[in-house]
Amino acid sequence: MSTFESLYQEADWKQEKHVPVIEGPDSITKGEFTHFSVSVGKEIPHPNTTEHHIRWIAAAFLPEGGKYPYEVARFEYTAHGESVEGANQGPAYTAPHSCFSVRLDQPGTLFVTSYCNIHGLWKSEKPVSVS
Repeated sequence: MSTFESLYQEADWKQEKHVPVIEGPDSITKGEFTHFSVSVGKEIPHPNTTEHHIRWIAAAFLPEGGKYPYEVARFEYTAHGESVEGANQGPAYTAPHSCFSVRLDQPGTLFVTSYCNIHGLWKSEKPVSVS
């Protein structure tokens, strides 16, 4: 039997198009909001078709020494060319790229997960120090 953790895949985002990429500073100032961006397909573009797409990206923060993470952002990408005329005939497409601002008062780790409708769950993480 699989564990939930074993469902998540990880790899180098420069060589695998499904890995979520976290962009932002490694060190931030306590009490100030800081901007981060998350995306899938930064180095190698991920398809964005009705048949193969990224459905969502979520970000959570685990404070150093903390037991539980705090969800800080969640993004859904719901337009992939679907249409009554057929697959990939629609007028709207969304890209798996989003930005958020967060204030962190303790050091810790940002964890980002994403979901591909064909290749499942993917994860990455970024340590963040606070001064």
